Amino acid sequence: MRRDAELNRRRLIAAAREVFRDRGLGATLDEIARHAGVGVGTAYRHFPNKQAVIDAVFKDMFIRIEEATREGAADPDAWRGLTTGLERIAELQALDRGLREVLFHTDRTASVELRAREQLRQHLDLTVERAKRQGTLRADAEPWDMLMIQQMLAAVTDATTQPGLWRRYLRLFLDGLRTRPEGTEPLPCADFGAYMASPGPGGSTHRGPSQREAPAGGPERRLRGEGSDTAEQ
Repeated sequence: MRRDAELNRRRLIAAAREVFRDRGLGATLDEIARHAGVGVGTAYRHFPNKQAVIDAVFKDMFIRIEEATREGAADPDAWRGLTTGLERIAELQALDRGLREVLFHTDRTASVELRAREQLRQHLDLTVERAKRQGTLRADAEPWDMLMIQQMLAAVTDATTQPGLWRRYLRLFLDGLRTRPEGTEPLPCADFGAYMASPGPGGSTHRGPSQREAPAGGPERRLRGEGSDTAEQ
């Protein structure tokens, strides 16, 4: 790629990151081109459609999410690793409307996202199980609970004009997840398999990062990633 062409591509990706962050995925490729200061034809020469731009923009965001969960899994204190990872992911999505929509409001999963979700699942499973063994996380908590918490925190950000309000509710969730000396009431059963098969926003099915078998005798709980690969740009 010529130097000027590579520069235009970088401008388009940087502009798309800002546009998606502020306006969400409803922004058009034409709007992104204007924000980048290039012609629409230049934008289409680099990206055949808006989905290709989305894949390029959020690739690094998925990497950062995976890094947060990987570092949490490596922390000797599993509870600290779990809570720090949840906080970092919530902070990323709170500052980026487009990221929230990619994670929770679209029915398509690109290959890079599938790989990131698989890594996230492995790290999250490990951290949750270690926290249980260390006695800091309640025994009936599941990795899927952590992902549902992230979705609820995203809803708080979308529903209010206070970008930091999610911190209050994350603390409430964490207090409910942590073991207590006096014990806790058992959590009601949740059929996550049925949840994921139900219609989500826009008629799409709900998605999780991958698949995980439920403990013996318990309800089916799945963390599953679905979608098709994207042609390499």
